[in-house]
Amino acid sequence: MTTLPEASMPVPAFDPADAGPPCAYARLREEQPVVRALLPNGEVGWLISRHEDVRAALADPRLIRPLLSAWPQREGAGAPPPCLPTFLEMTGEHHSRVRRHVLPLFGRRRLGFMAPRIRAMAEELVDAMVAAGTGADLVAAFTEPLPLKVLCETVGLPYEDRDAYLPHTLTLLSASGLDTEDILAALYALQDYASGLIARRGAGGGDDYISLLLAESRRAGSALVRDDIVSFVVTMLMAGYKTNIQHLGNALLTLLTHPDQMRRLRERPDGMDTAVEELLRYVPLMNAINVLVAEEDFTLHGRHIRAGDAVVPVIASANHDPAAFDDPGRLDLTRGPNPHVAFGHGPHYCTGAHLTRLQLSVALRVLLERLPGLTLAEPADSLPWDETTPLRAPARLPVRW
Repeated sequence: MTTLPEASMPVPAFDPADAGPPCAYARLREEQPVVRALLPNGEVGWLISRHEDVRAALADPRLIRPLLSAWPQREGAGAPPPCLPTFLEMTGEHHSRVRRHVLPLFGRRRLGFMAPRIRAMAEELVDAMVAAGTGADLVAAFTEPLPLKVLCETVGLPYEDRDAYLPHTLTLLSASGLDTEDILAALYALQDYASGLIARRGAGGGDDYISLLLAESRRAGSALVRDDIVSFVVTMLMAGYKTNIQHLGNALLTLLTHPDQMRRLRERPDGMDTAVEELLRYVPLMNAINVLVAEEDFTLHGRHIRAGDAVVPVIASANHDPAAFDDPGRLDLTRGPNPHVAFGHGPHYCTGAHLTRLQLSVALRVLLERLPGLTLAEPADSLPWDETTPLRAPARLPVRW
């Protein structure tokens, strides 16, 4: 276990009925941009809260993402059982090699192919809502089913298998507060599921990501191996499911509580791309603890960080730093430039960033076009919140139109 000699503050608590970031980060950015903190799993690490420092840390080769299955290291514990790294944990040549094969799947040509499919899924969900009446819970009727349907369609996951992979996915999203044994069990379960799915897929032949990667792995001279595809499936489940559900729900709540800006966006849909970037900045896409580990000693803002120390760049705080954004607490759907770090920075910049942007853009376009009178059916401050994982969002979003 990493131990540091001085007292540590707790990680700032989230404000009630708010997706974040906690207001406490404003003081930390000003007074303690690098501060020792007690993490949810009992470890101690360094919180980094300023935009410039967070961006630098995410690209710093001295800071690496530890294996989820091996961190934190326990004193006296032997090496953990072998566990495939996710894309976030891959390093060096291995990461570069796999990323080269995966990036084309998220390029402009591929997303142009997927856009009408995503729109059709969103339209189908709105059709069902309209057929059922003049109001609905957007969480149950739209923000929960859409990301899963998109994930299944793009990756090639059977929707009917969701009870086999979703519980383990949700476990891993709470990993910062869990025992290593629970994390390993969930990781092994997802890897076993992905491995079995790939074996059943055989020669592939479809247009989903698994089929395309299988075809690539069989190409003469390809450096892509079967374990890389297993890691890809696990990574997509961890990064492409709950995060999109929660962010879509929070983005919709943000628009519904800023009706003038929502109206202007409906009237000027050509501003959707800019609006999506602001929603990605304003509403944290990932509230979970993102841990890096220092591979060597260095000093930042007068604080001595030792090799082996945990370092936590707080993306949600960085995206509300007044040194990088004018009036960052204000939602401005026309904001530009918008140098947010919602998808990270550096070699591990989120591979699926453009797919997330596309999904959010299409979802908002369909809702604003089809339901022009969309409004909250209950006061925003009375809504219950889903806090089953660190990714916080409304548990219900009752609306009428």
